[in-house]
Amino acid sequence: MTIGLWISFADGTQEQYDAVNAEMGVEESPPEGLVFHAAGPMEGGWNAIDFWESREAFDRFQQERLGPAIGALGDKAPPNPPNIKEFPVYNTLKG
Repeated sequence: MTIGLWISFADGTQEQYDAVNAEMGVEESPPEGLVFHAAGPMEGGWNAIDFWESREAFDRFQQERLGPAIGALGDKAPPNPPNIKEFPVYNTLKG
């Protein structure tokens, strides 16, 4: 079942987001199971909205790519762990 995730990095910045993505190489090799990703600034930090084929696909990505990339960047990574809110996806519409 497709899930949606709101991922919020308190005090995160665009520079940190770009550094994490570069470390993971997501532009060249998108994560398996990712349906859609969008990110941008919000008051107090950096946020992403993701849609995944399943929670298991996201958890695998987080364990195998996201976590190690954040760890490898040290001070260049977001300073706080993300707050992740999951919601079931009832409907999708493409324009």
